Amino acid sequence: MVHVEFTIEPFVEGQPGIHVTAAIAAARELDITVEVGPFGSSCDVAPAGVGALVGAVTAAAIANGATHVSVHAENVADDPPPDSGVARS
Repeated sequence: MVHVEFTIEPFVEGQPGIHVTAAIAAARELDITVEVGPFGSSCDVAPAGVGALVGAVTAAAIANGATHVSVHAENVADDPPPDSGVARS
C-alpha cells in the first residue's frame, strides 16, 4: 500500500475552493477514500493506482485554478517487494 498526501494551493483555511474540492472528487471517482485534513488531504492506494491518482488529482486541481500541487507518496507496505535488496523482518 502507498500512502499519498497532497496539498493544493492557494490555501484558505476552512474554505477549500473548487480547486481543492474538484481534486478530492477526482480521487473519489477512482474509488479512493480521501481523508481531508486542515492543511492537506491523504489516502492509501495500491501501488498500481498511484499514477492514476496523482494524475487525476493534479489535473483536476490545475483545471480549477490551483497554483501549486504538492504530492508526497510513501510505500507503507509491511514487506518490501521481492528482489528489492531490503531485508525482510
